[in-house]
Amino acid sequence: NIQLVADGCCNLQKQIQITQLFGVPVVVALNVFKTDTRAEIDLVCELAKRAGAFDAVPCYHWSVGGKGSVDLARAVREAASKRSRFQFLYDVQVPIVDKIRTIAQAVYGAKDIELSPEAQAKIDRYTQQGFGNLPICMAKTHLSLSHQPDKKGVPRDFILPISDVRASIGAGFIYPLVGTRSSPLALVGESQPKQVHP
Repeated sequence: NIQLVADGCCNLQKQIQITQLFGVPVVVALNVFKTDTRAEIDLVCELAKRAGAFDAVPCYHWSVGGKGSVDLARAVREAASKRSRFQFLYDVQVPIVDKIRTIAQAVYGAKDIELSPEAQAKIDRYTQQGFGNLPICMAKTHLSLSHQPDKKGVPRDFILPISDVRASIGAGFIYPLVGTRSSPLALVGESQPKQVHP
């Protein structure tokens, strides 16, 4: 269904726009499966380029191995040869809360953030300890741009709740916990090897 594919590309287009905030060219790798039609493949590639991707390349490495990603490698090499205008999303010297707000608004499309008392207390403590200039690594669900996994597409103008803020001083970053997220790394409920049947 071409219209459903087009509707579903809104998230892809948003991801391209997010990457462009950092001033680097974007190459989209489209994993093509045997059930995908030529019209669907062409549409996704066209919409990706229209959204600003340097290139969008159909890839077949899952079915034919390395030779199925040669065109992707060429596109990445060409994009990498272009002059980069890399930039950070924020100045690391700004306060922690401003960095979190910048990410929430510019990347996720949030209207604003809401800090829990615990999160605010941790921000104050890390700032007093001299860690206020560390970069931010958000710990949130990967299933949505918002904190709610069931909000698909490109949700907008929501309030992003920050339940806690933790520091990985050795690694050199601060990580806010978004919504009910308890850590930046989480395992899936059921491991994939269990899905393999003889």
